[in-house]
Amino acid sequence: MQFVYPQFFWVMIVPFLVFVFLVVTNKDKVSRIFSEKVLERLRADSDTLPNSLRNLVLFAAVFLMIVALARPVIPKGEKVINVKGISAVIALDISGSMRSKDLYPNRLEFAKKKLSELLDAMPSDEIAVTAFAHNAFVLAPFTSDKATLKQIVDGVDESYINMASTDFVAMADLAARLLRDKKQKVLIVFSDGGDKEDLKGLAALLKKRGITLYAVLVGTKKGAPVLDEQGRPLKLRNGDLAITQLNEALGKIARESGGDFVVAGYGKSDMEALAQEIHGKFSGKNRGAVHIKERVELFVYPLAGAVILLLMGLSSMPRAGEGFRRRRSAQ
Repeated sequence: MQFVYPQFFWVMIVPFLVFVFLVVTNKDKVSRIFSEKVLERLRADSDTLPNSLRNLVLFAAVFLMIVALARPVIPKGEKVINVKGISAVIALDISGSMRSKDLYPNRLEFAKKKLSELLDAMPSDEIAVTAFAHNAFVLAPFTSDKATLKQIVDGVDESYINMASTDFVAMADLAARLLRDKKQKVLIVFSDGGDKEDLKGLAALLKKRGITLYAVLVGTKKGAPVLDEQGRPLKLRNGDLAITQLNEALGKIARESGGDFVVAGYGKSDMEALAQEIHGKFSGKNRGAVHIKERVELFVYPLAGAVILLLMGLSSMPRAGEGFRRRRSAQ
C-alpha cells in the first residue's frame, strides 16, 4: 500500500498529535471550578461512554480522516493507452501582403476564418499554431482545446503584420522543432504563397526533417495592391503600384513533400475535404501513448471507519443536565 498524497499525511499528523496532547493533559474547565463532590452529582449516568474512552474514539475518527485524505492505494502497474488523431502544426502568414483586400475583408481575416473552419474539422487532433513573416513564433503550443486555439487566432489582427520579407524556411524550421517528438510530422500553412525568393530552401528542409506540408493558399491570381499600415497602396520605385498575387509554387512544394494544397474559397467544404485528406493519409496511426497508473483506491475504508467512530463518539455524549435531573427525581 502507498499514499497518493503522503505530504498531506505528514503535514496534518503533527497538528493532530499536538491537539491530542493538549486535550489529554488539559483538565476540564468545570473541574477547575467545582469540587469533586459537586461534580459527582452533576455527572451523567454510566450508560454513556467515559470521557477518556469517548475522546479516544473521536481521536481515532480524526486520524482515519487524515489517512483517507492522504488517499491510500494499492498500485497495480501502468496501463498504456494509444491516443488516436493527428499531431499537426498550423502556420499563419502575417507578412505585409496579407493586408491586401482581394478577399473580404482582407487576406489575413479570411485566412483566420478558414483556419477556424479547419479546426472545426479536426476536433480530436492535437494542434499547435504559429505565425510567421520575416521571423516565426509560437502562438499556441500543442493542445486539443479548439475553443482556446480559436480565441488565440482571433486575437491576431493587423498589428501583427510585418512588412519585411517572408521567411518560409524559418517557419518550417520552427515547425520541425515543435514536431521533433511527434510520430506524425504534419505542417499546414495558411499563406498567399509569397514569391519565388521567399520559398528558396523550403523543399529541401521539409525533405530533410521528414515533414509533410499542406498549403491553404489565400488570395487571387488577379491580385491586389499591397497596403501599408494606414491602408494606402504601396508603390514600386518606378511609381507603379505594388501588386501581390496568389503564388501556387507553395502548393507544388506541398505535393512534392507528400502533401497537397487547396486554394481557399467561400464555404466550409474545402477545409472539410482537406481534413479528410490528412486523416486519410495518416489513418490508423497513433499520435502517441498515454501511461496511466492503475491502482485500487482504499480511501473509502478509513473514511467509513471515521464516520462510524464519529457517530459513536458523538452519540455517547450526555445531554446537558440529564444526569442531574435523573438524580433529583430519584431522591
